[in-house]
Amino acid sequence: MTPYLIDTHAHIYYAAKFNHDLAGVMERAEAAGVHRIYLPNVDVDTLQPMLDLETQFPGRCFATLGLHPCEVADDYRQKLATMEPWLAQRPFAAIGEMGTDLYWDKTRLAQQQAAFRIQAGWAKDLGRPLIIHSRESQEPTLELLTELQDGRLFGVQHCFVGGLEQARRLIDLGFKLGIGGVVTYKNATDLHETVRQIPLEHLVLETDSPYLAPLPHRGRSNEPAYLPLIAQKVAELKNLPLTQVAQATTANALQLFA
Repeated sequence: MTPYLIDTHAHIYYAAKFNHDLAGVMERAEAAGVHRIYLPNVDVDTLQPMLDLETQFPGRCFATLGLHPCEVADDYRQKLATMEPWLAQRPFAAIGEMGTDLYWDKTRLAQQQAAFRIQAGWAKDLGRPLIIHSRESQEPTLELLTELQDGRLFGVQHCFVGGLEQARRLIDLGFKLGIGGVVTYKNATDLHETVRQIPLEHLVLETDSPYLAPLPHRGRSNEPAYLPLIAQKVAELKNLPLTQVAQATTANALQLFA
């Protein structure tokens, strides 16, 4: 029997990547045991395609609302003001994808931090999880979370690739670790040790489609059907049956987005 899996992070609403074969993407995901897919929003322009996909696949695709740090520019307050009214119109599974990113641009950290604080406020007010992006900016992210944590923040650190000490700090702050395709890469030794050491109750699985495809698909477009490869690698690292990893991470995801 195929284990029941949940992809907690996939951008399959990107038309250029998926519209030519969206039905096939969803069929392959279902065949692989991936029955729920959470869709992290990126910007104002991605909101409608994401909502359309949720409507097209009810009970399988779940929309979130947020502003990706790489989309934070001088007009970030205007973008957030455009998004905010949606929160009163309908429920969203989470607030995100939001966070900080010092990989592409190191000049906008202050604006990213301001946008982070606004969106964290939304999450607190609504009792929804945060989906946090943090690329080469884990320490600033941890500092922000420490500052903002008043007992009401929780969520997931998307695409966690750090070491054991950072993982434990995130967990202490109320966050789960999103484990994706990087865990299958041979050079991800710090992440391998983190996955070995951190209890399953703190992990959820993700693809980040169309990015970061797991081995043996690295370098190609990623999709939710590849999630079992990530689950299998976690099982190998923890010396556990795949079914146990699937059951635990699925339960964690259901609890996170309840």
